[in-house]
Amino acid sequence: MSEPPRRGFTRTARLASLPLGMAGRAAVGAGRRLSGTPAEEVALRLQTQAAEQLFSVLGELKGGAMKVGQAMSIFEAAMPEDLAAPYRAALTRLQDAAPPMPTETVHRVLGENLGPRWRTKFREFDDTPVASASIGQVHRAVWKDGRVVAVKAQYPGAGPALVGDFRRLARVTRMSASWLPGLDLGPLLDEFVGRVEEELDYGREAANQKVFAEVFDGDPDVAVPAVVHHGPTLLVTEWLDGTPLSRIIAEGTDEQRDLAATRYLEFHVAAPARARLLHADPHPGNFRLLDDGRLGVMDFGAVDRLPGGLPPVIGRLLSRALEDDAESVLAGLREEGFVRPHIDVDADELLDVIDPFIDPLRVPEFCFTRDWLRTHAERYRDPRSVDFRTSLRLNLPPDYMMIERVWAGGIGVLCQIDGVVPARAVLANGLPGAEFGPMP
Repeated sequence: MSEPPRRGFTRTARLASLPLGMAGRAAVGAGRRLSGTPAEEVALRLQTQAAEQLFSVLGELKGGAMKVGQAMSIFEAAMPEDLAAPYRAALTRLQDAAPPMPTETVHRVLGENLGPRWRTKFREFDDTPVASASIGQVHRAVWKDGRVVAVKAQYPGAGPALVGDFRRLARVTRMSASWLPGLDLGPLLDEFVGRVEEELDYGREAANQKVFAEVFDGDPDVAVPAVVHHGPTLLVTEWLDGTPLSRIIAEGTDEQRDLAATRYLEFHVAAPARARLLHADPHPGNFRLLDDGRLGVMDFGAVDRLPGGLPPVIGRLLSRALEDDAESVLAGLREEGFVRPHIDVDADELLDVIDPFIDPLRVPEFCFTRDWLRTHAERYRDPRSVDFRTSLRLNLPPDYMMIERVWAGGIGVLCQIDGVVPARAVLANGLPGAEFGPMP
């Protein structure tokens, strides 16, 4: 394919084609229904075509468009099944694969970072990418010292594309939300804008990855590849074999699902205490299950700095909620700023709202499933429900913004994996402030 389009007008037109394409297909669908085609068949065909267009447009544009697509892939587990099913395959493909940039462009990036004799840095270099992401794509190579490495090359113009796409997507989503039903992109776009510079800085990403690689060096459950070399738009790390989570989600065995889900939760709980950093890009394309049972973790461009680790108040409030101490939970959330001083909230109704976070702690093992997540999500979407009205009274303090997104996204991924997890034990052992006590 050609390079991703850089002109703002072209990118805006491609993004605008998503809702316009949906409208056009709906018109065609109406004609088919009039001709006698069953409504269910027409609806499924329209959603499937929309999903394929979604993958095509977001994948080819790269930049912010694809990053939003990857974020949407995390939350499809919360969408109603009749809407989510056609999109699932397309969004899963965006987790670690998209149309590649031309070989000559890759070589140009290598030359800009390693010099005109860049080939001397490698014994071998495979021009065919093994994965594509929002701002770069990955190639397998053999470094000059014989190590097998992953070479991540940033797309030319990724910076302006990333910033511009968020603005364009905001305009497009105001025009129409029908191209991916059931998902509000506004909060995602607002947060992504604030993280643009960090994600584009491969030097910063290399520094983050070095911290994670050091603290998890020799760990029996987690593997983080070492950094070999980095430049302004190039990152070379040791190669990591294994089965991508996206493949386990699609076709994994029960044993693979249980192990992957457990390791995934353990990592997100343990990493802030050990690295003082929160891995803030939880989508499945950044994780894989190694043959020895370890969880391989990649892509450290998005992190949140937590000098004190996860706030102990999270563990304390979960413990109080597990004891059904509604008044204590409300008082703690007020103190942290989740409930503003002038807002009246019923303590028991508030406890019902956070119930999804408590379900996995009530039993020794819990299976995160799409059905479980959808059941709770539907409660929050229904304007007639008490949960909906109570949720509107809550506030999200800035210090918890990234933590909340990672936890919400992580739960979405766990529901996609569909594995049985000893969540109570994992959080009791790794979450500061957690005091769950013995099982009743």
